[in-house]
Amino acid sequence: MLRVILLLALVSVASPVDNVDMVNMCMNAKHQKRTPGPEGQLYKQCAPWRDNACCTANTTEEAHEDNSNLYNFNWNHCGTMTPACKQHFIQDTCFYECSPHLGPWIDQVDQSWRKERILNVPLCQEDCETWWKDCKLDFTCKENWHKGWDWSSGINQCPIGTKCQKFTDIFPTPQSMCEKIWSNSYAYTTFKRGSGRCMQMWFNGSNPNKAVAEYYAAKAPSSNLPVFLPLLSVLLALFLS
Repeated sequence: MLRVILLLALVSVASPVDNVDMVNMCMNAKHQKRTPGPEGQLYKQCAPWRDNACCTANTTEEAHEDNSNLYNFNWNHCGTMTPACKQHFIQDTCFYECSPHLGPWIDQVDQSWRKERILNVPLCQEDCETWWKDCKLDFTCKENWHKGWDWSSGINQCPIGTKCQKFTDIFPTPQSMCEKIWSNSYAYTTFKRGSGRCMQMWFNGSNPNKAVAEYYAAKAPSSNLPVFLPLLSVLLALFLS
């Protein structure tokens, strides 16, 4: 009987990670819900996620504010951001806060305001290039918007020694903007929308990103085996003795 129990434990430990949750989960971050689900009243640009979302209606309303209470982040740190540019940052916020299909790219972090982040999410070429194009006439003073700001006033301001420059001076290419602005949260790709190989920030109707997450989750290596390898060795020795 003992050998049967040990064999069952051995099989359980050695089995690959079930990747199903990776395509329908929420990050352990500041504003996301614990589990995704319907949210019928999501605000404006966040509305496409209403059928299955990691965000709440209140979060989506704040995402549309110039000085949002979500992170006290000021889009207008180098003059008023143009509406064409701002709509992409709102959509970026909606994508980050609401998407339930980011599991394959969730990374563990040790930060006061979140325990998980996204890393190298493959962004569709059109989404990245349109974002960059619509922000070409705007100004900023920093390449990495995740860190290095002057927060002494309670909102982000350009740090001493920096100056406001055109987006194209800070980000000469769409790839440089999409990858650097949020510390490699996104990865620039040449995959097109509908390819099933890249994530869309913009969509109507059913969410096309689930199929993309399923594709990458299926390719993800199992993470259980390395963690439990010492235990696996012990169980194997006991079973064979």
